[in-house]
Amino acid sequence: MKLLMISGDRSLAAGKRGAFYYMLEEFRKYWERVDIVCPQVTSYKLQDTNKLQDTSSKYRKVFDNVYVHPSSQAIIFQPWFILRKGQELHKEHQYDLMTVHEYPPFYNGIGARWLYNKIKVPYVIEFHHIVGYPKAADLKEAFYRFLYKIFVKYVCAKAKVVRVVNQKQTSGFLKKLGISEDKIKNIGSQYIDLEVFKPVDVEKKYDLVFAGRLAKNKNVKMLIEALKILKDRGKDLKCTIIGDGPEKENYQLSIINYQLQDSIKLTGWLPTAEDVAKTYNQSRLFVMPSLNEGGPRVCLEAMACGVPVVTTRVGVMIDVIKDGVNGMFCGWDAEDLADKIMKIREYENMKIGEAARKTVMRFERKEMIRNLAGEYQEIINKVDE
Repeated sequence: MKLLMISGDRSLAAGKRGAFYYMLEEFRKYWERVDIVCPQVTSYKLQDTNKLQDTSSKYRKVFDNVYVHPSSQAIIFQPWFILRKGQELHKEHQYDLMTVHEYPPFYNGIGARWLYNKIKVPYVIEFHHIVGYPKAADLKEAFYRFLYKIFVKYVCAKAKVVRVVNQKQTSGFLKKLGISEDKIKNIGSQYIDLEVFKPVDVEKKYDLVFAGRLAKNKNVKMLIEALKILKDRGKDLKCTIIGDGPEKENYQLSIINYQLQDSIKLTGWLPTAEDVAKTYNQSRLFVMPSLNEGGPRVCLEAMACGVPVVTTRVGVMIDVIKDGVNGMFCGWDAEDLADKIMKIREYENMKIGEAARKTVMRFERKEMIRNLAGEYQEIINKVDE
């Protein structure tokens, strides 16, 4: 079976080995060939190919059977690129299924529907994250959330399945917008390598740890404010923040303004997953103050290490956290986060950590990816019947 993936992820085209790369490392084993169409990237060199009709096209070979085809044009032209490149690739390879990674402003879904009208290959629309829901980080995210009301029915109309990656939050949002419950299917994307993310007996160096892209929706400013509140209460906790992103300088300024330089350490991205797992294990508590998420996977990674989690009610956390049993929920304000940090520290953390690890056993990487491939291939088989 052959698969065409329409993605917004540029990391593979840029030669980076992130979450998408490691998913495909296992996922590709279930397919004869996988081609990925993605937006333009400028910081890489691609291989020329003479296999396509348009010999000026370029691709990056990621694995023996995985090829990435980035656009050479600005993102606004992405629907037309998907239509053109998709037809070229399908003429050469005859795909059995398309998957479409969808998010505002819906270039992928629009292009996929145009492409479907030409080649009639069944496809799955995937919502990994509802931008701006349940909380918008800024006006841009609020506008993007509004765009779902305009575009969601259009991009989902011809799809065989609408994939969501958490059970309640995303599906509930889509159903309110008129997407049939019969069409929505929860197929998780939180692939956890339990050989890497596991409890290790190391010295606890940090009271708190956060991991993720330093973007507005992650709401790290609230964590910094909570640490200032706790310091004013006489609780000077040590926190390490793993990650990088556009808000890094703003967070650094906040740390300086609140005089928390000795309390908060910004590490940037760590080199390997093993380094991340070690830092989780060196921490007493993982904090996720995010405003909107599909997962987040990092919470599950920390839980797999036996580290208790305090999180807002986002994404898959609503599905897996039992408040006060295997983690704890907080509201979207710094005072409440500070209170919940101290409350969970007063609990018997070992029991919460053990319960957290048991909860995430079902997210084992290979089994989750095998299930994903099986779900996709079942869609193909139903079409062929």
